[in-house]
Amino acid sequence: EVQLVESGGGLVQVGGSLRLSCATSGFTFDGSVIGWFRQAPGKEREGVSCVSSKDGSTYYTDSVKGRFTFSRDNAKNTVYLQMDSLKPEDTAVYYCAVGFLRYGSTCPPSTVYAMDAWGKGTLVIVSS
Repeated sequence: EVQLVESGGGLVQVGGSLRLSCATSGFTFDGSVIGWFRQAPGKEREGVSCVSSKDGSTYYTDSVKGRFTFSRDNAKNTVYLQMDSLKPEDTAVYYCAVGFLRYGSTCPPSTVYAMDAWGKGTLVIVSS
């Protein structure tokens, strides 16, 4: 069974940092796209960052470039999102998701809902 469990969210002041973790099980990173997504109150879910095992490339949405860093620990089956210089507009529930290349997943995905499995999310609040 594919599982993803996010952690590391919380309350942080503007300009601060947080590191989100996503512990995965039931699949290997080979043959997959792993991504971080977020959904702010009243807004659509959006892609933040992803990595595809097809070519190893990393994608960042424009609003987080230079501030967020995606990484992964293959030995721990865990991916991370280091978030620096946080802004109030980064406030959202952050989700980790996986899509499988054999099902046509891409990074970035054609639509966020094309991912195959999701975690339950972790809340990040950036306070001014």
